[in-house]
Amino acid sequence: MLLDDQWKRVLNKLENEVTAVTFDLWLSTLTPIVYSNDELILLAPSITAKNQVNQPAIYNKLTKCVREEFTLYTTVRVTDNQEYEESLKAKTQKAEEKAAPSKFNKKYTFDNFVVGKSNQVVYAAMKNVAERPSSKFNPLFIYGGVGLGKTHLLHAVGNYLWESRPDLNVIYVTCEKFTNDYVDYLRNSKDKLNSEFRDKYRTVDVLMIDDIQFISNRMGIQEEFFHTFNDLYQSNKQIIIASDRPPKEMSALEERLRSRFSSGLIQDIQEPDYETKVAIIKKKCSQDGYLVDEDVVDFIAQRTGTNIREMEGILSKVVFYSSLLGKTHATMEDAKEALKDYGESERTNLDANKIITTVCDFFKVTKDDLLGKKKNKEIVEPRQMCIYLINDMLNIPLTAIGELMGGRDHTTIMHARDKISNQIKINPHVKTLVNDIKSRLLQY
Repeated sequence: MLLDDQWKRVLNKLENEVTAVTFDLWLSTLTPIVYSNDELILLAPSITAKNQVNQPAIYNKLTKCVREEFTLYTTVRVTDNQEYEESLKAKTQKAEEKAAPSKFNKKYTFDNFVVGKSNQVVYAAMKNVAERPSSKFNPLFIYGGVGLGKTHLLHAVGNYLWESRPDLNVIYVTCEKFTNDYVDYLRNSKDKLNSEFRDKYRTVDVLMIDDIQFISNRMGIQEEFFHTFNDLYQSNKQIIIASDRPPKEMSALEERLRSRFSSGLIQDIQEPDYETKVAIIKKKCSQDGYLVDEDVVDFIAQRTGTNIREMEGILSKVVFYSSLLGKTHATMEDAKEALKDYGESERTNLDANKIITTVCDFFKVTKDDLLGKKKNKEIVEPRQMCIYLINDMLNIPLTAIGELMGGRDHTTIMHARDKISNQIKINPHVKTLVNDIKSRLLQY
């Protein structure tokens, strides 16, 4: 009844938008069938009526009035009995195919993706595309370093659509897979390339391509992808592309492709901060049933870089080492022993100068000010943080640290070290700052 009432209000609006003849002959004869996923399906009594309503002059006014009554993103599909029955058969067939295993990794969903400051924007964009394909961000181009969650989000879109929109044809492929398919079909025959390859990639509703940066130096592949992109875009099909760099930094990419990649939304995934890393580790423990002490989580977050896959692997290593000792949960002792080689390899590349430079970059202060005599808060706090980090991360005597920090005596160094050490225990903000800087340092 709600749908019928809404449709009556749409008709009332349409009477003022079109001629009486158009309204009586065509629009008033339409019957609302279903409204789902921002799509309103209207049944026309004949093919002629359907064709008349689908003419732009009428269809655009119809869509305008429908969106005023339903949602801004609503699309209108006018169909006839035969076409509607065929679409129902296709949906039934698609639903039967759902009985087969999903082609997307079930571990990668929106629900188990840890959202933080570094990725909240790209997460929101991907969720929006999953909920309303082709309605807003098309194409959607995401980029970021290795192990930051791009592939997770692509599979999350696939899993979401697999469950919520069984009628859609959704494909996820790596650039390597796309390239191999093109080469294989081309090797067989040109006719087969046209009939199979292009049918596979140009008839989808959502195309997701991962690691597109590997297409850069392959002109033949770029040509084929250019036409695939155009066909899908012109047909209002959703395109999502992932890369390790933005289009403007893909120097070997043809300008026409770079222009098309940039025509939609471009969003980066930034490196996770300390708090997000902690949340990721805790989520992994919850999913896999790992039992670890709280200080182990903190230890791993501090000692690892920004690659999430690497971080999860290190967690697994700690838990595995603990299980070999017959323990039910991993302790700090287990973590230090399991990661002793990792820790040593990380610190061999670290020295006091890198710590000083990193602290200066982090707090946006100059090295001269940090090592100088200024005593304003904006300089003293970074200076104390630097002293604490050098003492904590390097095996250097206090007197030597004093020399590195502009010739300060060991009493001043002790005071700075102890102040930050105490602040870490009582002030979560200071603890987060320390761990964020350590994360940067451990990337050297």
